Amino acid sequence: MDYTDYNFLIVLFKNKKKRKIINKFKTLRRSKKYFESLLSDNKDVVFCKEFENGSPCKYEIALLERGTNKTSYFRKDEIGRQVKVELDDSEFTINRVEEYCVPDTILDYQTKKKISVNDLISKYIPKNTLCMISKLNNKIVVQNDDEFFLFTLKNSDDANRFMDNMNEVVNTKKRTNVILVKDYSTVQRKYLYSILEEKGFPKSYLFRHSTTHPVKK
Repeated sequence: MDYTDYNFLIVLFKNKKKRKIINKFKTLRRSKKYFESLLSDNKDVVFCKEFENGSPCKYEIALLERGTNKTSYFRKDEIGRQVKVELDDSEFTINRVEEYCVPDTILDYQTKKKISVNDLISKYIPKNTLCMISKLNNKIVVQNDDEFFLFTLKNSDDANRFMDNMNEVVNTKKRTNVILVKDYSTVQRKYLYSILEEKGFPKSYLFRHSTTHPVKK
């Protein structure tokens, strides 16, 4: 990508490595305004991507400025140490860098397509009906009146994380029409399996616990 005519870049980093250039600007004012808008919109993302291809990942966005005369940029790592942030491109230095939530996707069993959790909420969890959201292995079951909808995540840990995030959404948004069920007794689990089978969901699919290989340690 040609950005020789631009003085400021907004870049997405994955695990401290440049993933892609989001946008480019000629003025600091416009670049800062856009950077702030990205951070503001990012607050509404419900479910962040924490694993990719079975490996943990952490995303950041940075505002880069053309020039090499600026003071070095430092960030605190996970244990509080000040770490100098280095760039491969010697033409630019870091003006600012912030953690960024890249929306994770889950498989919508109904359409066989991946969707964001924000889309799931808007499409399957209306505000005017009572909804129950349940975890079943690496699946999420949404019951809306007599209808059942199934969603698949990478593994059971991701499904637990989904339920935790939805709990925050329900409490923050005061969604009193939503009931969350994270754990079932054996009897309740068998009953849910039988209902879902009656609704046409394959038993062998429901029993699976993961769609990816475990993370290597």
